[in-house]
Amino acid sequence: VNVTIPDQRLATLFYVVGLGLTRDPYLMTSDNNMWVNVGRSQFHLPADKPQVLRGHTGLVIAGRAALLERLASVRKKLEGTKFSFTEHNDYVEATCPWGNRIRCYEPDVARFGRITLGMPYVEFDVPVGTARGIAGFYPAIIGAPATVTNGDGTTARVKVGKDQYLVFR
Repeated sequence: VNVTIPDQRLATLFYVVGLGLTRDPYLMTSDNNMWVNVGRSQFHLPADKPQVLRGHTGLVIAGRAALLERLASVRKKLEGTKFSFTEHNDYVEATCPWGNRIRCYEPDVARFGRITLGMPYVEFDVPVGTARGIAGFYPAIIGAPATVTNGDGTTARVKVGKDQYLVFR
């Protein structure tokens, strides 16, 4: 996931200290860009005006209680930003200092394959009626398999890795 951020200190507090991820020690170690590892995936966070994804990113992170403790530990230092976190039945939703939402799940083989730390999906909120066209685009132009489902609305799901998807809802 690539989004620009205006402050690497706040990003470090959220992504590294709060979520418990690691900053890539080899790539983009400057003060104008940072890459944060999530298993085999990464957040790319170059410095610029903040970008907010239209949707949310799904992460698998083991240890819900420890995650909640880490997020609570950065609350005071992130006061005055859009940072927040809330518990739900099967995930914890954390919002970064600029408004990007991240849903953190425990590992679940049935749901996410064998991922124990990773980014199984990125979900984009799209206009009603566009999912079918999106699902047609990816196989035709990029060669990525895609499906359309109807649940709580028409959803396009594009396979982009072994256990990774782009979801358009």
